[in-house]
Amino acid sequence: MVSPEHFTGEVQIPVIDIRPTNSDAPRQLLQAAAGYGFVFIEPWETGIKQEDVDQMFELSKEFFASPIDVKEEVSISSNKAGKNYGWLSQGVEKLDPMTQKRPDVKEAFNVGEPVGGELQQPLPKPLRPHEQTIIDFQRKCHRLCQRVLQVFAIALGINERWFTDRHDEARGPSGTMFRLLYYPQIDTIEDGVDIRAGAHSDYGSITLLFQQRGGHPGLEIKTPSGEWAPVPVDPVQHPVGSFNGGIPKEQPLPILVNIGDLLEDWTAGLLKSTVHRVIFPEASGGDRYSIAYFCHPLDDALLEPVPSKLVEDHALKSGRKLARDGKLITAKDHLMARLAATYTVK
Repeated sequence: MVSPEHFTGEVQIPVIDIRPTNSDAPRQLLQAAAGYGFVFIEPWETGIKQEDVDQMFELSKEFFASPIDVKEEVSISSNKAGKNYGWLSQGVEKLDPMTQKRPDVKEAFNVGEPVGGELQQPLPKPLRPHEQTIIDFQRKCHRLCQRVLQVFAIALGINERWFTDRHDEARGPSGTMFRLLYYPQIDTIEDGVDIRAGAHSDYGSITLLFQQRGGHPGLEIKTPSGEWAPVPVDPVQHPVGSFNGGIPKEQPLPILVNIGDLLEDWTAGLLKSTVHRVIFPEASGGDRYSIAYFCHPLDDALLEPVPSKLVEDHALKSGRKLARDGKLITAKDHLMARLAATYTVK
């Protein structure tokens, strides 16, 4: 595996098979998360098929191509419950508020977790006939997240349910969010000012990112040296650490998984929540689409120390405090603070 301290050019993120048949998966996953903060997961036995991913991208394109009045009916500002649900137009979100001169050049549609088998928000007209399809895709994403969290627990030498119990949807609400993303191409790009998604780290435990086969690049991560390095859309073309050597057409691309702030806090910084951004690539113009599943713990989960010897040793060595300021807070409190700093008034 390439050391993260010596990135050159495109980041060569490992591709890992986390099926139980791969007995080395816990070590591989832990090594990647502690060094990179990002890892590609083989899609085998996740229940997520290429046709599922393709359908979600088609629905996404149909929605974002809708007239403005259709999207405004489900805008995040129309949400009377004050939840982080609905459509965000361009100019609403600024992921790097301390340094960005202008908001992100993107649109998004946020879908909250289903409760009792139903979504707790209105869907726009183009998506209404496909509510069950969206719910089913979310369930598959959550199932994969739970498997990833289980493997992390095994790697850390703790009860394998330590994380999954704190992400069990049956036990209460969470900040988990399913997000369709659209990054339109713009005619004039001001270098150093216009960006599709500003530099940020994700807020929750882990994020699943689905990219289009043959889609436009633009995702970059910040390396330990402080430089930006692009992440491939298709890691099969860059098979460092790959265990399959090729992906059948009926299987989706390996799913990009990254560590969020909460999991970093829980592990006293042993697992890295890596800063990343989405830029306008010079060599590839055009619109960009992606789909993200932000997996969060239950709202009332405390950011308490993970009872792992590995975490304890890392905390003693690094002097890292939990929850960033040394205070124990809930997952919901953490999320609300981050969201408040992200949104800007047009």
